[in-house]
Amino acid sequence: MTARPVHAPMTQFPVRDGELMLAGIPLTQLTEQLGQTPFYAYDRGVIDRRVAELRSALPPAIKLHYAIKANPMPALVSHLARQLDGLDVASGGELEVALASGSNPQEISFAGPGKREAELEAAVRAGVLLNVESFREVEHLSGISQRLGLAARVAVRVNPDFELKSSGMKMGGGPKPFGVDAEDVPRLLRRIGELGLAFEGFHLFAGSQNLRAEAIVEAQQLSFDLALRLAASAPAPVRCLNLGGGFGVPYFPGELPLDLAPIGENLAVLASRAAGELPQASLVIELGRYLVAEAGIYVCRVLDRKISRGQVFLVCDGGLHHHLAASGNFGQLIRKNYPVIIGNKATPAETEIASVVGPLCTPLDILADRMTLAIAEPGDLVVVFQSGAYGRSASPAGFLGHPAAAEILL
Repeated sequence: MTARPVHAPMTQFPVRDGELMLAGIPLTQLTEQLGQTPFYAYDRGVIDRRVAELRSALPPAIKLHYAIKANPMPALVSHLARQLDGLDVASGGELEVALASGSNPQEISFAGPGKREAELEAAVRAGVLLNVESFREVEHLSGISQRLGLAARVAVRVNPDFELKSSGMKMGGGPKPFGVDAEDVPRLLRRIGELGLAFEGFHLFAGSQNLRAEAIVEAQQLSFDLALRLAASAPAPVRCLNLGGGFGVPYFPGELPLDLAPIGENLAVLASRAAGELPQASLVIELGRYLVAEAGIYVCRVLDRKISRGQVFLVCDGGLHHHLAASGNFGQLIRKNYPVIIGNKATPAETEIASVVGPLCTPLDILADRMTLAIAEPGDLVVVFQSGAYGRSASPAGFLGHPAAAEILL
């Protein structure tokens, strides 16, 4: 009989006296201090260790940027801005958070397929780099630049003719709303030159949430080679080449952590090539979930314990309205469980098979489906790991009018 796959060990938070600890604080004590459930908690020590791991594994020439869309909590963004080389935003609202973080505007980039004219103008005024994604954006930027007397800083987001294999979401390759098809980029580059915009480079993001180092290496190699070919048509030397990210974290049973070593080795080769073939260019890796996902937990309280035809249901005060991804309704084709425990009973003597559900009137409101958990009663605290990215801000908080989840950075 084949053993069922299990979740990768969640070792980023210690357990003391059977209780999960965050930044040295027992979970029950933290909950009392906050005065409410549900909540998200992020441990800056876990984030710092992840940044240190990346710095150690990747060559010094590689710039590390944080993609704010993974988690836009202002305190968290400010903490990362002090450690990284830049920030990447995808809206005017995220741009405001980035600028307020103290990050150098020269190291902020703005991507997104549907930027409004007001957002384009705000970006030009701030002096950030705009990753243009259409001919329309270039024409708008020309008018804005003339009106403000500031040449817009632009890079071209390229929709490549390949995709990141085995990625959770494919952001490039084939027909996509993102970027400009690679075959159309030379014509766009000519237009950028004609309009006198300040061309600085290329942005390629082939996919996300990948746990196969060899797939990431291949996508980075193909991205570099494509950028090198396109540079021949550019109106100015390439100063910035954003190779995207795609680094994944293990969420589901059977998944293993990403091996950074081959990625670092490959980036060292590309950095060496860039020194000779794109001598003015900085290479950028843009990461979101890989920096923050494992540093966060979502906590909700058991309100009721119900047994329906032999199945145990733990009904909680939190659910998909706070954590859409953990419910399986944020892109999963077949629902799989995030790692979940009863946080105040983290080393249980007895366990049972139970489902964790939320308070919403929909059968989709599931946080754990028939998982092995400590035997829980009303008042116990359910913890969903890997919740630092695409959690609170990626969920339908207004659905059915329940209270919002709190957030804290420890």
